[in-house]
Amino acid sequence: MRIVMIGSGYVGLVSGACFADFGHHVTCVDKSEAKITALEAGEVPIFEPGLDAIIQQNREAGRLDFSKNLAPSVGEADVVFIAVGTPSRRGDGHADLTYVYAAAREIAAAVKGFTVVVTKSTVPVGTGDEIERIFREEFPEKDIAVVSNPEFLREGAAITDFKRPDRIVIGTEDARAIEVMREVYRPLYLNEAPLYFCERRTSELIKYAANAFLAMKITFINEIADLSEKIGADVQKVAKGIGMDKRIGDKFLHAGPGYGGSCFPKDTLALVKTAQDFDSPVRLIETTVAINDNRKRAMGRKVIAACDGDVRGKKIAVLGLTFKPNTDDMRDAPSITIVQALLDGGATVHAYDPEGMEAAKDILGPITYGKDPYEIAVDADAIVIVTEWEEFRALDLKRLKTVMKDPVIVDLRNIYPASEVAKHGFGYFAIGRKPERR
Repeated sequence: MRIVMIGSGYVGLVSGACFADFGHHVTCVDKSEAKITALEAGEVPIFEPGLDAIIQQNREAGRLDFSKNLAPSVGEADVVFIAVGTPSRRGDGHADLTYVYAAAREIAAAVKGFTVVVTKSTVPVGTGDEIERIFREEFPEKDIAVVSNPEFLREGAAITDFKRPDRIVIGTEDARAIEVMREVYRPLYLNEAPLYFCERRTSELIKYAANAFLAMKITFINEIADLSEKIGADVQKVAKGIGMDKRIGDKFLHAGPGYGGSCFPKDTLALVKTAQDFDSPVRLIETTVAINDNRKRAMGRKVIAACDGDVRGKKIAVLGLTFKPNTDDMRDAPSITIVQALLDGGATVHAYDPEGMEAAKDILGPITYGKDPYEIAVDADAIVIVTEWEEFRALDLKRLKTVMKDPVIVDLRNIYPASEVAKHGFGYFAIGRKPERR
């Protein structure tokens, strides 16, 4: 099939490359001339493990190309996916659909013959209806079916998620569109990936509800972690104990500094706003949003408390800046709030992240970046582990002890056994576990 992906950001680029890897011919379109020029030159603008190889292979096979011009490729397409950004709108927190509607109008003007237009972007309930209204009123002569097909990709594991999904949600009641979407995903039949067809509005809500539930799960275990510290329990053992219950499951029960990234913060807020518009408030989600915002600030205070309540004039080494490992995404990363709290407290901050430092330079304040954990640890009064990159899981603690001014580790991801750190003479402060003081 001939597929056009409008938007070559994270979702569009991963989805387009994977569709091409299925054997479809895919054109990824983006208005950014710099981005398209870079992609045509073989430069992938985002970090996602394995993505550069898939793009290169399918470029060489002639199944994947890039363009700044929408019209030529859309005119020949069977399916057009809208994968543009839907950031939180300034002022009210609603999802900004400016780019979605602009893309829809351009697509409608360019289609020739029956075409399925699919919203892959995360959009509020009713967006598909509005796109259909635009098509019907402004382009009544065009034969277009509007479908919802939300993405469920985890950054850092997106290719696996795309090719071995738990489910593929498709919102449409148009018989022709159903057959087209079956053909789009037919290469996954050997993996027995379930195609779940439902109404378009239901599909749109599934995406928001799924992300909100996972955000609540993270927030729940973070609150249990705070309680664990107060009563002398171990949150990791608590999480394991409740996660063994199949009704609960062990995923997203890892206590930490709060959730961030491109999805959970904006999607939970957008769901809250949608629910308010329909006079059906979602109190649990509202509370989740508030708790998560407060938690990031609390993590800054936790680091300061580990440094005897004062970081003025002290050097703090921060390991990990991105919101999670295996990505260069800094959007709503907990490190942003934590670093700002340390700077506000008068600390000097040195940081290292395997992939996120370039993006961080445009976001964080006056901090110093290093080439590895050991460089930034020299003369440091504390090390703070913010993101659980693999290379931080086996640090040479003996070496760190010799270069640091004050051997203190604040582990906001609980990646070390307290006893292992303490035996090297460190003060160790984790999440939801008893601190090990020197």
